Amino acid sequence: MPLSTWIAFVLAAVVIAISPGSGAVLSMSHGLSYGVRKASATVLGLQIGLLLVFTIAGAGVGSLLLASEPAFNVVKFVGALYLIYLGVSQWRAQPAPAAANGVLADHPSFGRRVLTGFLTNSTNPKGIIFMVAVLPQFIAHDAPLLPQLLVLGVTMVTIDTCVMHGYALLAATMQQFFRNAASVRKLNRFFGAVLVFMGGALFFVRRGAST
Repeated sequence: MPLSTWIAFVLAAVVIAISPGSGAVLSMSHGLSYGVRKASATVLGLQIGLLLVFTIAGAGVGSLLLASEPAFNVVKFVGALYLIYLGVSQWRAQPAPAAANGVLADHPSFGRRVLTGFLTNSTNPKGIIFMVAVLPQFIAHDAPLLPQLLVLGVTMVTIDTCVMHGYALLAATMQQFFRNAASVRKLNRFFGAVLVFMGGALFFVRRGAST
């Protein structure tokens, strides 16, 4: 893979990662609620989901998915309903007693945080559409596919991991301003409303990239 192609992909991956989306909102929500260290489990799940979407797009399955309206709609509705479920859960979450360091003492298990991150990214049809549209532009058809996918995949996951941790850290630095229950409840409702809005927006996603 030419260095110029890799640099162009790095720039594209940075833009993709920084662009606000459900992963960024989830990272900020968990960073604020649980702290950066515990939000790392959420980020890990996001990256596993991202790798799944990346693999689907790289293997060409994404193109077949976009070509099948029933299959695409299944992914779309599952993703939309899951984000709405997360949003409603966040909205209804009750503030837990604060620990000594300002991080909420009550939090989901490591496995549940990983699963939440994984499902958030892996059921996002916009991610599949974007990958199918963008990824082929950085793959040379006269060179072995697997090594290129490995390089691009590692690059994207590394960048996205750093950016998601950045979002979590940004939110975690705000913990000192949200120590009382009323403030935490307002933040829960804010992040919950954003997730519900994003889930609702997925219902209007179309297979434009496949036509």
